[in-house]
Amino acid sequence: MLVNKVEICGVNTSKLPVLTGSQMRALFESLQSGDTTARSKLINGNLRLVLSVIQRFTNRGEYVDDLFQVGCIGLMKSIDNFDLSQNVKFSTYAVPMIIGEIRRYLRDNNPIRVSRSLRDIAYKALQVRDSLVSKHSREPSVSEIAGKLKMPREEVVFALDAIQEPISLFEPIYHDGGDPIFVMDQISDEKNKDLNWLEGIAIRDALGKLNERERLILTLRFFEGKTQMEVAEEIGISQAQVSRLEKAALGHMKKHI
Repeated sequence: MLVNKVEICGVNTSKLPVLTGSQMRALFESLQSGDTTARSKLINGNLRLVLSVIQRFTNRGEYVDDLFQVGCIGLMKSIDNFDLSQNVKFSTYAVPMIIGEIRRYLRDNNPIRVSRSLRDIAYKALQVRDSLVSKHSREPSVSEIAGKLKMPREEVVFALDAIQEPISLFEPIYHDGGDPIFVMDQISDEKNKDLNWLEGIAIRDALGKLNERERLILTLRFFEGKTQMEVAEEIGISQAQVSRLEKAALGHMKKHI
């Protein structure tokens, strides 16, 4: 586990420096003025940011050293493309780029096969996405990416979805020192909610207030899935009468729900 490992890729993580906001700004100004040593200082001063990001991916079966190296590539790209004039915190800008670099690495090593054409579209979309993030310092919409590629939005969405790596429902997404919260805890079950249970009680109560024929028609129509013609044949009346009685019964039920 990452928390028990002091050295990653030969880097002693317990001794990594932490830069203040003013130090970061001064180093970026020096870098933009041509001071190449400032780049190395910015990289070393933000390695903890890479460590915090790769913790999200340590349960994928990948070596932590490999993830750290890939994350460092994302960090260096962030440093090279960061624009001080945008007045955005560096970590806000860098984290999505580090995550994107790691996800690209994981996709390239994904055992699930995706067609070459879809992968090409997806990678082009990711390149455009990185370019727009660098230019505007915000996450672009899929429509913006599709516009740059001159492709239908649906095609871009399909390509990006195709290269997404599946995750376990038991993957932890948050931990505050107590019990972790897993992906499955954030997925709602539309068929098993208190609201649906209460609605079911209200419907049964309203059905009980209808006369026998109205209740029979609604039961056959909506609980057994029969057509109005089938209901008409079963109870021996015309389809027009079934339609009229059905509408009246539904109207009566609405008053009680």
